[in-house]
Amino acid sequence: MVRNTRQREAIKAAFERADRPLSPGEAQTLAGEAVPGLGISTVYRTIAALVEEGWLHTVCLPGEPDRYETAGRQHHHHFHCTLCGGVFDVNGCPGGLAALAPPGFRVLDHEVILKGWCAACARSKKAGAEPEAGHVHTPECLDGGCGPAERPRRRAKSPARSRL
Repeated sequence: MVRNTRQREAIKAAFERADRPLSPGEAQTLAGEAVPGLGISTVYRTIAALVEEGWLHTVCLPGEPDRYETAGRQHHHHFHCTLCGGVFDVNGCPGGLAALAPPGFRVLDHEVILKGWCAACARSKKAGAEPEAGHVHTPECLDGGCGPAERPRRRAKSPARSRL
């Protein structure tokens, strides 16, 4: 039996509100707004349980820690911001990628990852400001309101932990 604790509900709400893949640290920052003092170990345990239940899906990026997003989405790809580290959904698919495989190979699945600057970081750069590395963008940031007063602060890095 799964207990619906304040922490679990806050973590789920963080993923729903963000509406994009989150790292455990990003989930902790966003959920911590509702539950001050939320520990990273609680976030890791909750994410593992939500993945096992099928509520979250793992997003793998080469050379990066896994991110997680709500399950049940249509096929889509991702954009990785090289400044803030955020991962965002890309709607659509270019299609025809099987033609890129060597002769005789059979493509069963694919993932396209675009890299560059997200809208909020690009706006900061254009305005002459230096985007904050590791800043957790909220939906409001991405809609144009990303300034120091609106930025949730990242917690201090916790000791290295193994990935889920």
